Amino acid sequence: MKISKRAEKIPPSGIRKFFDLVIGMKDVISLGVGEPDFTTPWGICESAIYSLEKGYTSYTSNKGLYQLRYQISRYLRHKYSLEYDPEEEILITVGTSEGLDLALRSIIDPNDKILIPQPSYVSYGPVSFLAGARPIIIETKQENNFKLTPKLLRSACSKDVKALILNYPSNPTGASYSKRELSEICKIAIKHNLIVISDEIYGDLTYNFIHTPIAQFKGMKSRTIYLNGFSKAFAMTGWRIGFACGPKEVISAMTKIHQYTMLCAPIMSQIAACEALKNGESSVLSMKKQYRIRRDFVVDRLNEMGLECILPDGAFYVFPSIKNTGYDSISFAERLLKTQKVAVVPGLAFGKVGREYIRISYASSLENLKEALVRIERFLKKSIL
Repeated sequence: MKISKRAEKIPPSGIRKFFDLVIGMKDVISLGVGEPDFTTPWGICESAIYSLEKGYTSYTSNKGLYQLRYQISRYLRHKYSLEYDPEEEILITVGTSEGLDLALRSIIDPNDKILIPQPSYVSYGPVSFLAGARPIIIETKQENNFKLTPKLLRSACSKDVKALILNYPSNPTGASYSKRELSEICKIAIKHNLIVISDEIYGDLTYNFIHTPIAQFKGMKSRTIYLNGFSKAFAMTGWRIGFACGPKEVISAMTKIHQYTMLCAPIMSQIAACEALKNGESSVLSMKKQYRIRRDFVVDRLNEMGLECILPDGAFYVFPSIKNTGYDSISFAERLLKTQKVAVVPGLAFGKVGREYIRISYASSLENLKEALVRIERFLKKSIL
């Protein structure tokens, strides 16, 4: 059967392709998939169980439960002083990934250019391409902590660039932006009339300073599609609940596409998300405390063994350099898995700029991290020295 040329052109996920190798291997310590090792807090699970017992098994509005949209509106107002109308400016999505897809398909006309700073999450380029856009890659540098600088953004802007995908804290680097840095990006976005699709799924997992949504800045709310969700901070990856906030005309367009594809997110997951916003903050803070301990330990150990590693601002990833090993990222990851049974993600999965880096997730127990780093050090001594 013949498939479409567009589908044929997109590569498989660099993360999933590599981790197919892990399936079935014994005694592997996986530091690859970006999933919290914590289980969803019990109160959140209990709310979903109780909803099933009460018979909540139906469809919801395409937009999602009003109760959840109201809770999101309230959360954003209280935490960030952001005002979004729960009726017209918020859409519940099946994870933040669907939100990204809907956002792109709602604003893209054929061959519109989309700016994507790299290294970036693996789906940004392919999903932009599937929406009909022309992804324009901006390569960031380690010397700038892999951040999008004003100079890089200005040089990439042209009259036919429509939007910028901004992800912070970043997957895979953990880099984020201060208010001053965001302010400079906003000035350029406004000057060049850019729409900003802002993926802030790791916003609640910022360590070095307080997270600031880009929509807070003057002139930005009307040109920003704010994406967030419950997977990371609340350890709810399998519940598949995200949300998008933005101007009502954009949310309306996203909802039309959503109603013909996903229809609505699962009702029990939406009810669980309501509970997360009501009573889940203490659990988020507790998990965040553990992530910070792990982050500091992993970064110190990697630097000690000669793999230069920047201290991430947020998320739960580190992105160490393997330049001095003589391996490219794929060879390094494959040999590490084969000889030491430690799984990491080749940096090339996140763009060409990552070819001399690997991504390590510290969303794993401290015990696993300690053993994995012993194995990585052993690998380096046997293979490099």
